[in-house]
Amino acid sequence: MTQDQIILFALFTAVFALLLWGRWRYDLVAFAALLVGVVLGVVPAQEAFAGFGHPATLVVALVLVVSAGLVRSGAVLLITRTLIDASRPLGQHIALMGGIGAVLSGFMNNVAALALLMPVDIQTARKAGRAPGLSLMPLSFATILGGMVTLIGTPPNIIIATIREDSLGTSFAMFDFAPVGGLVAIAGMVFVALVGWRLIPQPAETHRNTTEEFQQYVAELTVPEGSKLAGMRLHELAEEAERDDVAILGLVRDGQRLYGPQRGAILREGDALVLEAAPDALDEFRTALKLDFAEGVRQERLRAEGEGVIAIEVVVPEGARIAGRSALSLGLGWRRRTVLMGISRQGRAITEQVRKTRVRPGDILLLLAPKETAHDVVEWLGCLPLASRGLAVTENSKTWAAIGLFAAAVLAASVGWLYLPVALGLVVVGYLLARIIPLSEVYGHIEWPVVVLLGSMIPLGTALETSGGTELIAGALVGLTGGWPAWAVLTVLMVVTMTLSDVLNNTATTLVAAPVGIEMARALGVSPDPFLMAVAVASSCAFLTPIGHKNNTLILGPGGYRFGDYWRMGLPLELIVIVVAIPAILLFWPL
Repeated sequence: MTQDQIILFALFTAVFALLLWGRWRYDLVAFAALLVGVVLGVVPAQEAFAGFGHPATLVVALVLVVSAGLVRSGAVLLITRTLIDASRPLGQHIALMGGIGAVLSGFMNNVAALALLMPVDIQTARKAGRAPGLSLMPLSFATILGGMVTLIGTPPNIIIATIREDSLGTSFAMFDFAPVGGLVAIAGMVFVALVGWRLIPQPAETHRNTTEEFQQYVAELTVPEGSKLAGMRLHELAEEAERDDVAILGLVRDGQRLYGPQRGAILREGDALVLEAAPDALDEFRTALKLDFAEGVRQERLRAEGEGVIAIEVVVPEGARIAGRSALSLGLGWRRRTVLMGISRQGRAITEQVRKTRVRPGDILLLLAPKETAHDVVEWLGCLPLASRGLAVTENSKTWAAIGLFAAAVLAASVGWLYLPVALGLVVVGYLLARIIPLSEVYGHIEWPVVVLLGSMIPLGTALETSGGTELIAGALVGLTGGWPAWAVLTVLMVVTMTLSDVLNNTATTLVAAPVGIEMARALGVSPDPFLMAVAVASSCAFLTPIGHKNNTLILGPGGYRFGDYWRMGLPLELIVIVVAIPAILLFWPL
């Protein structure tokens, strides 16, 4: 080995060891390794930060922003709410929920897909009276499997495509991963839905409260002009309310709270429904029925805000400006363009219209305020903000605009009209111009540690390849498998890659394993495409531990799992992946 190879192997060994140790975050470890490589001369100084402008890094960042836009616009809610039913048997629920997760993760980042479906799954489990741990792991595995089907579904596929372009001159297209990834995803989903979930240890009773309990508010939502609800009786909304975990308490008409629940009342335009629910449930109910936050004038003022609106929760202390007064008498709407959406007053009934109710010290208020002035509103009221829970206000009027922009970008990238990073960049610009995502939130949706990891590891991987390091590793694997049939060589590559991915970040694993796969193909004198496909599948399939994939980490706490619970379903699933992937690769990507 040359001196450069020795230094690079030592750096990669140190990176992997530190990632396994977990004392320091992976982005810090990768960035420090990059700087050490520059100082030691194995990474050219002029190329040290080239990874931050690499297409793979840009695509990963853009996909996260686009995913946030699809959630914010209500596009994902439109899909999930029409299909999820808490009364279904667990196996059917897992099959349906996992199927939705797999499809969504094919077209958006699989971490984002799990993040938006996980609350739905937890809520469904609570309504069904079962532990969320019985369905969260299958959902996580399903979103990982679904991400393998398209180019943008998971970072390893993006990295593989760009490495192929750098090494062979052409990238993989949007759906080149679908034949192999689709078969693997289907086989994996069948196992997860029929057998896998039965292998999960029964979660302990102590984990029943791991789901977050949200504050319940008495709130009002208004029937807008032209609404299909006008002419319906109030009791006809009961099924939808029960589904969203919302209690309908009554009705406000012409500014007056009508006596009793008014279940038989015929709804009119301008009526306000009096509800009790958590903030997320209120937003989901509002989106489903296309209700407004307030009457027409205040609603239009809110929509006119440049940066959009945000839901915030505040506690009213003694001496607050609003204590002892109502939002109406204080002029909260016309002074601060803020709507008092709900009041939480534990154990005490609220019998007046919400904005006419005198606020008491100790009340918790749910406010809808302009994003850029929300902090000033809280200070002006003299209230104390609760810890932010990221309460987003769904822009349900822009659902189809968000879907149309994204579908057009996928089509343009798929047929080669636009370069994928450019197509996704145009979607982000479109979302900003349409106010689907406020400009102030764009950078907050990007997972910067992943960007730093990619930007740091790409130059190190390039240096390992140019120094002959990947050729050395490939030679060792080829020597180990000398005389073996092609399927056996691919199997060894998949097993090694899977093993690394189970204990390391799948992005780092891909950056190391992909060049090795190309060198193995060159040494054998065959096409590198089947080897790249093997690496793409194997690096995505991290099912044995909670640290191999972010989705597995996300469910660890809410599911009440232990470190050793994952392999029970994960090990047979990884074996199924190998058994299905190897023949599929050789069929669709012949040597």
